[in-house]
Amino acid sequence: MTVSWWIWAVLFLAVAAMLAIDLFLHRDNHVIGFREAAVWSGIWIAAGLLFGVVLWAWQGGEVAGTYYAGYLIEKALSIDNVFVFALVFSYFAVPAALQHKVLFWGVVGALVFRFVFIFVGAELLETFFWTAYVFGAFLIYTGYKMAFRHGDEPAPDRNPVVRLVRRIIPTDPAYHGDKFVTRVDGRRVGTLLLVVLIAIEVTDLIFAVDSVAAVLAITTSTFIVWTANAFAILGLRSLYFCLAGLLRRFVYLHYGLAVLLAFAGVKLILSETPVGKLPIPVTLGVIVVTITVSIVWSLRSTRTAVTDQVG
Repeated sequence: MTVSWWIWAVLFLAVAAMLAIDLFLHRDNHVIGFREAAVWSGIWIAAGLLFGVVLWAWQGGEVAGTYYAGYLIEKALSIDNVFVFALVFSYFAVPAALQHKVLFWGVVGALVFRFVFIFVGAELLETFFWTAYVFGAFLIYTGYKMAFRHGDEPAPDRNPVVRLVRRIIPTDPAYHGDKFVTRVDGRRVGTLLLVVLIAIEVTDLIFAVDSVAAVLAITTSTFIVWTANAFAILGLRSLYFCLAGLLRRFVYLHYGLAVLLAFAGVKLILSETPVGKLPIPVTLGVIVVTITVSIVWSLRSTRTAVTDQVG
């Protein structure tokens, strides 16, 4: 799928406009409640689904189906991001009113870094056929780790990148309102909020490797892969505030995500064999069934515990 430069320009402007609206409406750094987060989640999901309709009318059902498959797998994997974000915010005791700002700039960084990852990954897959086996094996291994080593996340401040930044940039171990940089005793220093932002960015970079490779297993069209990533990531902040209180109930979701990563790896490897690429309807079906089963299984298994707590 070849896309003109002006279509990319229009897309970037549309994403920038949506981010600007979101930033303007949350400029007072207020605490995001469940109702507000649910409304915004609905808006972002509607935007993502509507873009698929536009693709359907413009490029046909196969391209739209490919986009929806990528969007769904990105949306599902973003739920696992929410778990880690909650860990970071809890570890650094980030005030609720400041969490949206951190996630907003985290999303901006994620859009830029994933853009680079996508073009590099797509170019490798198009140029060297054997990279499909490498990416496929990586996804299968990542799925294995997610299934059997989930919950082993290290303390955020032990991340080597975060520790390196603290050594290079003078950092004050306190929050100074919503500032990432401030002045202390006449010199400019980073605040604890800057450390949190870096921890969020590093975390997303780690997840980006998995998720971008998973969507590249579906298609190597950079336009489809980036738009699927972009629309899934745009709703990540609202998704966090919607699910933050429900995370403890998604006890089996990581198994579903592990299956999706392994499936993407197998799909990518098969694409370079006589079997070829699996049909998009099959891919969509596997994604929808896997997500649904893991979420329903989690909610049903934790329903008794929630009922006992309420009682």
